[in-house]
Amino acid sequence: MEILTDSQIKKSKKYLRAIIFISLLFSVLILFFLLGLFTYAKIKGPPPLAVPQSTLIYSANEEVIGESNQGGQKRYWVKLSQISPAMIDATLVIEDKNFYEHHGFDLKRIAGAAIADIKAMAKVQGASTISQQYARNLFLTHDKTWTRKLNEALYTYRIEMNYSKEKILEGYMNTIYYGHGAYGIQAASQFYFGKDANELTLAESALLAGIPKGPSHYSPLSSYEKSKSRQEIILNTMVKEQKITKDEAEKAKRAELKIIGEHEHQHIKMAPYFQDVVKHQLQTQFGLDEKTIELGGLKVYTTLNPKHQKVAEKVISEEMDPESEVQIGFASMNPKNGYVTALVGGRDYEESPYNRAVQAIRQPGSTIKPLLYYEALERGFTPSTTMKSELTTFTFNDGQSKYTPHNYNNKYANDKITLAQAIAVSDNVYAVKTHLFLGEEVLANAAKKFGLSTKIKPIPSSALGTSGARVIDMVNAYNMFANGGVKVEPVFITRVEDFTGKVIYEHEWEKEQVLDPDVAFVMTHMLTGIFDPKLNDYSTVTGITIREHITRQYAGKSGTTNTDNWMIGFSPQLTAGIWTGYDKGKDITAIADKRYAKEIWVQFMEEALKGEPIKTFKPTNDVVGVKVNPHDGKLATKDCSSQRFTYFVKGTVPTEYCTDQLDEKNEKEPNKEEKKDSDQPWYKKFKEWLF
Repeated sequence: MEILTDSQIKKSKKYLRAIIFISLLFSVLILFFLLGLFTYAKIKGPPPLAVPQSTLIYSANEEVIGESNQGGQKRYWVKLSQISPAMIDATLVIEDKNFYEHHGFDLKRIAGAAIADIKAMAKVQGASTISQQYARNLFLTHDKTWTRKLNEALYTYRIEMNYSKEKILEGYMNTIYYGHGAYGIQAASQFYFGKDANELTLAESALLAGIPKGPSHYSPLSSYEKSKSRQEIILNTMVKEQKITKDEAEKAKRAELKIIGEHEHQHIKMAPYFQDVVKHQLQTQFGLDEKTIELGGLKVYTTLNPKHQKVAEKVISEEMDPESEVQIGFASMNPKNGYVTALVGGRDYEESPYNRAVQAIRQPGSTIKPLLYYEALERGFTPSTTMKSELTTFTFNDGQSKYTPHNYNNKYANDKITLAQAIAVSDNVYAVKTHLFLGEEVLANAAKKFGLSTKIKPIPSSALGTSGARVIDMVNAYNMFANGGVKVEPVFITRVEDFTGKVIYEHEWEKEQVLDPDVAFVMTHMLTGIFDPKLNDYSTVTGITIREHITRQYAGKSGTTNTDNWMIGFSPQLTAGIWTGYDKGKDITAIADKRYAKEIWVQFMEEALKGEPIKTFKPTNDVVGVKVNPHDGKLATKDCSSQRFTYFVKGTVPTEYCTDQLDEKNEKEPNKEEKKDSDQPWYKKFKEWLF
């Protein structure tokens, strides 16, 4: 054994100290590096995991009616629990089998890949973990520079520090590219197999898991043989990793696969005017920017009833002459909650996206009268209150102004008529008299109570609907009659979820009674009179032309001006309103153009409610129904020429009985003395006269 000299021992100790020092220094540097990396990750915090995702708009029955996308890319987000376990296992074994063991970087895999590359003198094996791939998909490009690799490592570390393995895997599965514009497993599952990710079989899962390695090579649409070959590799690996049995793998290899190759929803564009309102509300009411709405992966649940929407579009298309330039605004709503079930803002969205149902302000004509008459009922009027209908000139503004309203075709009773009759035949003189009697500010205030977003001018002609209103507001106002006076507002959106499924908005409604339920019911029952010819005294009831199409009880009111035609009405289950006219407000002269509103309304209501139970309006507790003579409003007897069952608020029932039959009898039959005298022969009369 060689004996070291003192100088050699000293020299060895010197080298040893140097090595220890360098090791300590290196360790300290590594420690500082790790502390620095930790501090950096803490300061930067968790990186956002949101990526561009398609926003989906759903109907009331959760059918997709609309979708946004970027450059044809389909991106949907599903929770990890909504992905087939077979799909998760297949992905893990082929992409990152040690995913749950490492902290973002698989050192053994990196070393193995480096050795394989050196042996082949080329890049033959990847070493990126799922966390690294996710970081790259979220924040980076796919170039191969050292800068990109460093940034990828930093993002990976931040992701691993701040998110659970489940969250990372979920994000990866929702962002990985599967070819043909499908980003994420949900889009891929729908595109290739026409099903949701939670429905994937083992065979389908193994096939899909092989695509991300090279979508252009391993897509079954590009090369079915290559995709099947890679599927087999994945199934064998799953057996090796004890995820499945050998028998399960063999069955999956032999399983027949039906490749669809078509994106779901790609041709869907239902109710475009409705969808425009939804997107506008997301911006204005919920404060979401346009980018979030289009690419935020939102799930927007709406009130649209696909059946109602299809019926509305069908009826409008069939009833309106394609050559006519008359436009339309239409809305239907559920009276109980204000849910908008269908909306049409024009005859052709591609030609004109201007929404006449929610944007246009047009004269509502006589459809405003029920709001006025409700106020009259609250102030002592009853269905039997009479006023004289005759051509009348009203003087106002201290005698400075005059106003002469005219009835349709200048027909007047020239006698007293009841409020019930005035509604049924739409008598304008009665309306203006009521308006002026109550005070012009009453109707203006009523408009606010009924939810109109436009103002009614306190002038005489406002009783005839000369102040503009929106279709959606007018339909909502009638909703309040239909539901017994409960305040509702038009609702388009019931719930909004972000791309992770977190609810960021949910519609809440508190019941608020704003109308007297008894008065609202009396008003509703009077509105059924527009279809009842019994109320015909001197003119035709306004709903007579569509009466033959009616199979259930409705209440409603039509409205006509020179430039606008309206029809709004309701059953206990549904309210609908229609405006028709020219965009430029020119006079409607063609007879055919004037009938659209009523015809479309009745056809829609009948079709939309087909299959629904036939319901009538249920009387409230404090109303009384009695038979009255509809022509004078007095209680009917068996001798009255006409009778109609009419409801009154308790304490306001008429006390007088009709006398028209008795008066008529007296006119036809003179008294006995007169009759006796008239029956005498001429010679006896002459004798009496002579003597």
